[in-house]
Amino acid sequence: MRLRIGLAGLTMALCASSALAQKSEPAGSPTAAAGATEVRAQLVSLHSATLSSEMAGRIDGIATRIGDHFKKGDVLVSFDCAVPRTQLARAQAVLTQVERTYEINRRTITQKPTGQLELDIAAADVLKAKADLAATEAVTSKCSVTAPFAGMTVDRKAHEFEYAIPGQPLLDVLDDRALEVELTAPSRALAWLKPGASFQVRIDDTGKTYPGRVTRLGGRVDPASQSVRAIGEIIGDAPELMAGMSGRLSTTPP
Repeated sequence: MRLRIGLAGLTMALCASSALAQKSEPAGSPTAAAGATEVRAQLVSLHSATLSSEMAGRIDGIATRIGDHFKKGDVLVSFDCAVPRTQLARAQAVLTQVERTYEINRRTITQKPTGQLELDIAAADVLKAKADLAATEAVTSKCSVTAPFAGMTVDRKAHEFEYAIPGQPLLDVLDDRALEVELTAPSRALAWLKPGASFQVRIDDTGKTYPGRVTRLGGRVDPASQSVRAIGEIIGDAPELMAGMSGRLSTTPP
């Protein structure tokens, strides 16, 4: 199970207080171990998004509530699209008509002096009808908002029967199972803090400690706090964990 632990903004003062806490730990405790580092951590979803309206129109239905789970591709919000759907049906009918006209002209081209000209015009009409149909299909596709990934709804920003405008936020969603671990550690830890390094994180909200490992490092050291970001994951399944939970992450050099 991948989890993301966000440890943003770790300062020199936090490093100093962490070192002081380590000195006060009894001998043999995890943070009293030589070289151990402890920092605050927060669980963050790997995938999260604010879904917005792509069209102006009345909201016909919202198929999800806060806490509901959904699958990728599920329709979450639908709009009143009677007019766009009528335009789509008309565009399809026009395309069928011009395609038949083109086919008739193609068959009779050798029987008329102006047959080639009529065929070229019919071919142009087909291309125009296809373009009109594609444009209408693009408008109609915005009549519903689908889930970009499997996850759950964490907030509703609109209600049924309201009129929405393009860009208006509708839902906040996240993937509650694809979580990752992001932490900020003192830059001196780079001597051993590398992909594959192990850590333990105790989540305050559950009171449990979970094993994990570092998967990748950030691309730079913050000169002000002399810290570096690292990304990790929790090893094993932990369905009780949720985005937003926080705790203490401790790492020990090999």
